[in-house]
Amino acid sequence: MKRNYIILLVLMFYGCSIPNVKQSKVDEIDEKVKGLIDQMTLEEKVAELTQDAPPNERLGIPMMQYSECLHGLWLPGSTVYPQSIALGSTWDPKTVETMTTAIAKEARAANLTHCYSPNLDVISGDPRYGRVEESFGEDPYLVSRMGVAFIEGLQGKGDEQFDENHILATAKHFVGYPENRTGINGGFSDISERRLYEIFLPPFEAAVKEAGVGCIMPGHQDLNGIPCHMNDWLLTDILRNDWNFEGFLVSDNNDVSRLNHMHFIAENRTEAAVLGLKAGVDMDLVIGKAPENSAYIMEVLGDTLKKDPELVKYLDKSVERILKMKYKLGLFNQKDTDKVLPVVSQPESQEIALDIAKKSVVLLKNETNLLPLDITKIKSIAVIGPNAHEEVKEGKPYTLLGGYAGIPPYYTSLLEGIEQKVGNKVKVNYAEGCNLISNSKAGFAKAIAAAKKSDVVVLAVGGSTRTCGEGKDRASIDLFGVQNELVEAIKKTGKPVVAVLINGRPLSINYIAENIPSVIEGWYLGMRSGDALADVIFGDYNPGGKLTVSFPRSIGQLPITYLRKPDFVGTGKGHYKFSDKTPLYHFGHGLSYTTFSYGDPKLKEAVIYPQGETYVSIDVTNTGEVIGDEVVQMYIKDDFASVGRYNKMLKGFERVTLKPGETKTVSFKLDKDNLSLYNKDMKKVVEEGAFTIYVGASSKESDLKTIQLNVSDKMAL
Repeated sequence: MKRNYIILLVLMFYGCSIPNVKQSKVDEIDEKVKGLIDQMTLEEKVAELTQDAPPNERLGIPMMQYSECLHGLWLPGSTVYPQSIALGSTWDPKTVETMTTAIAKEARAANLTHCYSPNLDVISGDPRYGRVEESFGEDPYLVSRMGVAFIEGLQGKGDEQFDENHILATAKHFVGYPENRTGINGGFSDISERRLYEIFLPPFEAAVKEAGVGCIMPGHQDLNGIPCHMNDWLLTDILRNDWNFEGFLVSDNNDVSRLNHMHFIAENRTEAAVLGLKAGVDMDLVIGKAPENSAYIMEVLGDTLKKDPELVKYLDKSVERILKMKYKLGLFNQKDTDKVLPVVSQPESQEIALDIAKKSVVLLKNETNLLPLDITKIKSIAVIGPNAHEEVKEGKPYTLLGGYAGIPPYYTSLLEGIEQKVGNKVKVNYAEGCNLISNSKAGFAKAIAAAKKSDVVVLAVGGSTRTCGEGKDRASIDLFGVQNELVEAIKKTGKPVVAVLINGRPLSINYIAENIPSVIEGWYLGMRSGDALADVIFGDYNPGGKLTVSFPRSIGQLPITYLRKPDFVGTGKGHYKFSDKTPLYHFGHGLSYTTFSYGDPKLKEAVIYPQGETYVSIDVTNTGEVIGDEVVQMYIKDDFASVGRYNKMLKGFERVTLKPGETKTVSFKLDKDNLSLYNKDMKKVVEEGAFTIYVGASSKESDLKTIQLNVSDKMAL
């Protein structure tokens, strides 16, 4: 060790360069890729641009097998974790990284190396849109932190990146995909440059610059008149030139061809292929109907490339990017890359799924402390509702796992979780009550009877993949069918009721919020759903999740998000006549079986230079009688800026565990990364002046404590 250190010092003294192993590996891959491309025929090059490119036997080029892995591999036998909206509710990036590390190992064992996840869309406050469930939430900072963790778990970090235990991630949908005018999937988006940079681009920028994401997928939609799949400004100017993205771009399903048959810009598939290729879309993803819709195949591109050799440079660049990734993933050293092996969920992964599911649960309301239920004080419990239990035929997907869920080896429903928890100590009376998508009330009588002969009712309502998900946009956000009438009927029995929401988007649940004493938001909690919910309901786990989307009171409030700008509030204007403007439940809201108190926030330095830094800290104390998790949130407002600002923006959060009586000090850094704004010239700067720093339990004003920070070049404020 000492000898190596002396040699190193000698080399440095004489100005000798120290070998960069990582750079040498990059140079070696570049050389190999160049050598391959020089040998490839036009047909072989074009073949590399498709997701299903077969192995090239002549040159030994391997396949890159793919899958969705939004919350587990989208295949039979996989471990199914909580859906993204539930993952967001953990406010725990480390947990997300643990999940995707496990997903990557499961994928590698099945010979899969390319994943079409994560979804980095920031939800813009419109839950009519069916894919809300696929996002981490409505805030760009939160989505950024969760996204970076997701990618680092899949791809690995440092020397482990893309090794035999990790795979390639795909950040999607680039960019502004949920921000459409009608709440309908794929609808066109009109977004100002400012809003694009402040809200929608940050998660992707973090994915590129921090996590080194290797693949990005553009959105289906037309953005400000230009479809994302031919948008040079997005795909070249921003991604590659400004952010130095070095990976490759894969189209969303059939979207290169859609430049012809959806956007009606290209007159045929050939023209569409050329537009996509020139914009930098390297790989064509087409599911189901290839080659009828595929644009990147010889039948479409062949003659054009032969007639116009200038286009071959775009082809070569795309092939280069794809081959580089195959080398990074070690596929050239792997046998039988054309085979997908059976996916096998491991017990340790299932335990991770359970842990995350418990962390995801949000306690929305707990009037009179009905929860947790004391198993020693009840003799019978009614489990009622269309989402309380689900049985499916072998090999068929479950509808209560959320979109893009694989088929797990088993699924524990709420009913099963409760039955396993209480055993023979408590009688369980089950009744479906109504079918989720039916208007029939034929099952009400049985449900009412079950409630009447029980001490307490657990009532499971919400949605499923039949009412929510991709292509499941709705013009209403009320509970589907006769679910609300079922809730009213059970309430009238006079029995204490716990409402459990199992759903993928915020719903208008005013009756439940006003009349049911305890309300749990479970989202889609994965294959261990019932186990997690039973642990929460009976107090074996104290819920600590918080909402990452605002809950509307009615569809008339949409879009609804905590990211609001100043308006006429306090003047008689700036509100809805005859109705409440505030959300039913705020972004960041979530209760616990214990209580927490916050001290006053403190600044390490109350005045800093524009390029300086300081810390805000706050003491948080568990003032209750049980251990619990609290998510401490930090928001910032530039009080008087040169451009319009949001009332507050999330810029820090930490989930902490506290024992009864325990106090922890939570600190957040304040610097140019979270104090900056885009000025009128769209330059990112920190402006001098006063900043309000908010720290507390949610975005609701009454849940926050404030302190003033000043930024000054003169340091004389």
